[in-house]
Amino acid sequence: MEIGSFIELDIRDSGEYYPGNKDIARLNSARAGIFHACRVYNCSKVYLPYYLCSVVKKFLKAKDIEIGFYHISETFEPIAFRQEPGSAVVIVNYFGMLSRSTIESIAGKFSNVIIDNGPAFYSKPIKEYYQVYSPRKFFGVPDGCYVIGRESERYVPEYSQDFSSDTSGFLLKRIEYGSGASYGDRMKNEARIDGSDILRMSSLSESLLKGIDYEGIKTRRLANFEFAHSLFGEMNLLDPVRFTDKESVPMVYPLVIEDPDAVKKLQGQKIYTGRWWNHVIDEVRIDTFEAWLSKFMIPVPIDQRYGEEAIRHVFMTLIQDY
Repeated sequence: MEIGSFIELDIRDSGEYYPGNKDIARLNSARAGIFHACRVYNCSKVYLPYYLCSVVKKFLKAKDIEIGFYHISETFEPIAFRQEPGSAVVIVNYFGMLSRSTIESIAGKFSNVIIDNGPAFYSKPIKEYYQVYSPRKFFGVPDGCYVIGRESERYVPEYSQDFSSDTSGFLLKRIEYGSGASYGDRMKNEARIDGSDILRMSSLSESLLKGIDYEGIKTRRLANFEFAHSLFGEMNLLDPVRFTDKESVPMVYPLVIEDPDAVKKLQGQKIYTGRWWNHVIDEVRIDTFEAWLSKFMIPVPIDQRYGEEAIRHVFMTLIQDY
């Protein structure tokens, strides 16, 4: 115990969204969480969708996990693959918009299912499966992952502790200097995570996650999603509300318009969205659903930092040529 000296950050302890120490593992990244779930399942092979961040594949390969791939349909269901006995399957809750009944329907067709709720922090766990959550996709924390499922705490004591304070300054710098000036520091933190093995969640992230207004953030995100759809719904070639239910709290508003220059237009107005997983275009046929999403999907921000004015600004920027 240390007593005295300077005063640290005051972080209120109102509790984590996913508390407890049974059937939960707190790790450093979602990719590590997927590996951990494979380990708890005792599976040395896992099937991933082509439409997924490449760092997951890279991490699992480095951990000697054999990987198979599958395509998804226009309803985000796995197609054209047969699961090998003793393997695991990762089902992604895309954009955080898939309803619980949709996830249950898809997962029920497979064994050893790992639900990637990285884009769906608020999606409630389904007890039959392992769920992987990535809080840093929703909140200002430097690292972190939850794996929730039966005996998911197994093996956690074997992992070393993560320490993130040395590369977390970007969170403070953004407040004073903005995202542009802090982006380089943020990427140093990303590089640290990219080079890390599976670790236990840092004490900094765990402390920060105990002081978040989860219900307030949930309310703001839902309102922003609904407002975004009221603006973009008619031009969106993907109907996201088709897949949601009352419990869905999406990470972004997935807007699909067949304009290859849309992201550049947004960047010209300091609206930074990028494209998700452009590498997929080089790995699948050009006529696949995955290629279409990779080429044209724009993840419109709807998080707690923004309100109707910001979302309308995105809309007005994009409709200039429509």
